Amino acid sequence: MIYTDASEITKGDQSMLFLSENLKKYRILKNLTQEDLAEYLNITPQSVSKWERGECYPDISFLPALANIFETSVDLLIGMDTIRAEQTRYTIHKTATEFENRGDYQAAETVYRDALLTYPNKPGMILGLAGVLALQGKSTEAIEYMEKGLPLSINEKQKATCRAVLCFLYLKCGKIEKANTLASTLPHTRESREVILPLIQQCIDETEIDVNIRNILLGEYTE
Repeated sequence: MIYTDASEITKGDQSMLFLSENLKKYRILKNLTQEDLAEYLNITPQSVSKWERGECYPDISFLPALANIFETSVDLLIGMDTIRAEQTRYTIHKTATEFENRGDYQAAETVYRDALLTYPNKPGMILGLAGVLALQGKSTEAIEYMEKGLPLSINEKQKATCRAVLCFLYLKCGKIEKANTLASTLPHTRESREVILPLIQQCIDETEIDVNIRNILLGEYTE
């Protein structure tokens, strides 16, 4: 699976990552200093500072008091809303990928189109739809979504894979100059300029283009 916005989710460890960030965020929203918060809890300001830097975490017994001070819930304080959203997106990608692996590209497309109603600006969803459109030969629309999603993505593997596919989509749509330009910027990886640029320059036919798109998106490589 290549379009996920997050990797495997582990609630216990990840919630602590969000806790440090949220402690600072909620404290600032309430116009409190670290000293103010420390006084409320009868602890040292240094302890609050360490919590916010993620050097250590408050004892679980402090969480209800912190939630009360910040007028929020413990779930929101530790970031369970964010974790649940990431789990939901992970499930969406997993479902779409299972459809793709079975060759049911239309079902995968439906999964991503429905997901984009909820997550319209998530690069994983945008690029996921672009990929399944490419697999169906809907090249023009696939290009549109890839060009929209790539600038939003911070996942280097995701971007490398999609740029490689985009080279072939450009070629398929007769955008030879764009295909050559993009291929020449690809990294030294499986989706590399050494592999793809010669294919672009050979002007391979549409059948070969589709084979290469499937190879990149579905990993159907043969030795």
